Amino acid sequence: MKKVLSIIVMLTMVFTLLLTGCGEKKEEDTIGQGNEVTDDQESDADSQEDINDTEDNNTEDNQDEAQDNVNLKISMVTDTGGINDQSFNQSAWEGLEKAQKDLGITPEYMESTQESDYAPNLETLYDQGNDLIWGIGYLMADAVYKAAETNPDRKYAIIDNAYEEPLDNLLGVTFSEHEPSFLVGYIAGKMTKTNNVGFVGGMEFDVIWRFESGYRAGVKTANPDAKIQIQYANDFGDTAKGKAIANSMYQNGADIIFHAAGFTGTGVIESAVENEKYVIGVDQDQRAKLGKDAIITSAVKRVDQAIFMVAEDLKNGKFEGGTNKNYGLSDGAVGIAPTSAEAVPEDILEEVAKLEEDIKAGRIVVPKTREEYDELYGDK
Repeated sequence: MKKVLSIIVMLTMVFTLLLTGCGEKKEEDTIGQGNEVTDDQESDADSQEDINDTEDNNTEDNQDEAQDNVNLKISMVTDTGGINDQSFNQSAWEGLEKAQKDLGITPEYMESTQESDYAPNLETLYDQGNDLIWGIGYLMADAVYKAAETNPDRKYAIIDNAYEEPLDNLLGVTFSEHEPSFLVGYIAGKMTKTNNVGFVGGMEFDVIWRFESGYRAGVKTANPDAKIQIQYANDFGDTAKGKAIANSMYQNGADIIFHAAGFTGTGVIESAVENEKYVIGVDQDQRAKLGKDAIITSAVKRVDQAIFMVAEDLKNGKFEGGTNKNYGLSDGAVGIAPTSAEAVPEDILEEVAKLEEDIKAGRIVVPKTREEYDELYGDK
């Protein structure tokens, strides 16, 4: 009996071991099948991961680009005439306002009341994180250059100055002011009844000499016998002085005065209105801006257009630092005011249109310095 029991126990143990072994093998096989990944599945997974990464990168790039466009900040420092000078400072600001509307940039400005304001104003705009900082006016040339030199990580530009060796982060923008000045000078020479006209400049330097020289040449081309009174206010922000100078010129026989004097020129316009004489505006269409019938025309300089074009380039990833750009009649950046037809006879405007084409074609050389004027018109 004991032998029988022993045999039964042994058989039971063997049977149990066999069952256990089969169960482990089955479980092992099941686990292996469940975790096995085919080559096609692995390739599909890698492709999907690449697609996800690409989508993430594209999304980040688009977000960065949109963020850059939203955060693109362009600012300017005015000259001493201030933001409402009805002249080139205001025109510059209008260019930034257009860039805000059309390009989505964030504009800012700081006004200068004296030359000592230039450097601290430029520094303030740098501290505010502006991407491009403009200096408006030739007198800011040194201050803008030093700011660009000190801050090579920031972009700078200036209106009315060309640097001999501009820095890589600095753009100089100038205009051929002598060209529209010639045209308004021709109008003055044709329309004067006293053969006596005037020119009031803000301060004496290259830019204003271009206005003066072109104007004088235009007057003499139209009327060789005309007398031209010339005086400088040595200030772009003194309306009282501009008015006093103009009063004196009108009293001395002038019946038309051209001013290139910034906010000082507002005083010249006031004098023309009070003396019932004519005046020629500058930089903007001042007849349209001020609504004064005494303003017969203006030598328009599209500072706003230049500011906008540079902003557009910057938004598109282009900035021509290390260069100087000049804009003239051929670029449509200078010319006579659209409202000229309201005060200037049609036959004179037809002559002016022909002169403009001659200047563009090089058939007329307009002097841009006093020396060039003397060479070309000294005997007239």
